[in-house]
Amino acid sequence: MEVFTVDQLYFTLQDDRVQHLSQTDPKLHRLMKKIDVIEIPLKRDYYQSVVKQIVGQQLSLKAAHTINTRLENIWPGLQPGLLNDLSDEQINSVGVSRPKIRYIRELTQKYLTKEVDFSHIHSLEDEEVIQTLTSIKGIGKWTAEMFLIFALGRLNVLSYGDVSIQNSIRWLYEIDKDEPLNLDYFHEKWSPFNSVVSLYLWEAINSGMVKNPPPKE
Repeated sequence: MEVFTVDQLYFTLQDDRVQHLSQTDPKLHRLMKKIDVIEIPLKRDYYQSVVKQIVGQQLSLKAAHTINTRLENIWPGLQPGLLNDLSDEQINSVGVSRPKIRYIRELTQKYLTKEVDFSHIHSLEDEEVIQTLTSIKGIGKWTAEMFLIFALGRLNVLSYGDVSIQNSIRWLYEIDKDEPLNLDYFHEKWSPFNSVVSLYLWEAINSGMVKNPPPKE
């Protein structure tokens, strides 16, 4: 298992991992050539990262960013010790749903009492991280997978339940929405760099590329 000590995920066409994927998948190569650089800062405050992932559940990246920015305006630094100074009504007013407020409060209580300890989570295997996080109410597999990528920098994560990933794959490989999507096939094809592919697939969505036909050259 690779433990990251860098502060960002950074990929260009010259990266060995990108070149490996390009050689094994021509369609993916054309997409990565079009996008070129991926630069994602890793969220090294693990508590804050999980809070933001809870907020972002079932939301677009843009909506999640907007709500998290508003939340930080009323909750300085997302410091766990300050959460109880805020009422549910205040948190709800910036766009956080009431179920998510309950999940954040439960996470915070377990964090403050050290029932949840993030100090060694970076040394766990991917599946152990998922098991640890999903034991907390309100944190499902998708949130744990996002933590693996955006906090721990793990390189081989493909979130089967991520609708944007599914839509981007269908667009790139021109798979009709009525056709079954064999994610096991893609996971095996892209291993051990599924996270790298995921970042490019998300960028295709975020940049609006999917509104046009996939790149042909």
